[in-house]
Amino acid sequence: MSKLYLVPTPIGNLQDITLRAIEILKKADLILAEDTRKTGFLLSKLGVKKPIRSHHKFNEHKILLEITQLILSGTTVALVSDAGTPGISDPGYLLVRECIRYQIPLECLPGPTAIIPALVASGLPTERFCFEGFLPVKKGRMKKLEELKNETRTMIFLESPFRLVKTLHQFAEIFGPDRRGSVSRELTKIYEENIRGTLSELIAHYEDKKIRGEIILVLAGK
Repeated sequence: MSKLYLVPTPIGNLQDITLRAIEILKKADLILAEDTRKTGFLLSKLGVKKPIRSHHKFNEHKILLEITQLILSGTTVALVSDAGTPGISDPGYLLVRECIRYQIPLECLPGPTAIIPALVASGLPTERFCFEGFLPVKKGRMKKLEELKNETRTMIFLESPFRLVKTLHQFAEIFGPDRRGSVSRELTKIYEENIRGTLSELIAHYEDKKIRGEIILVLAGK
């Protein structure tokens, strides 16, 4: 029976792909990819030759019905994002919802994610946490932070390297400069970095640095 598979892909180190993920990618009739070039490179490294089609935030609404109908007609589809698990700050939710609506079997494989390694490596409490993803870039940004001011759980955020220092300053303004946090960068890659400390210490560390790579910010709760 045809179904939708959500297949996590490595966040950096290609050796983090699971054996089952490779098996599913080889079995699928069609692979939906956020960036076909990046996924094409990964598939080439894995020795997988399958049709690839773009599925990203700019076209996921437009092709939703078509993909659903393809699966209903017998096509097994594997959905991947550029890195990590589809649907987590990446396209995937809409297709999952539509498959559930049409009673299409779907399966999400476990696998790489940047959130959990960053949380564990932060040294902050892990028994209760909340994932906030990317904050609004402009409108509603400070309002969102004010809403989180009294959050007692450890908080996890995604951030652009270009906004990191600005965000740390905003965190210090809302949560106080002595609130502890960590910045994880380039997880699983050669230049992986995990810097821990108070917000004022993190600001001092990154203030005059040229920052690259994907950023995970972990912040202690109140």
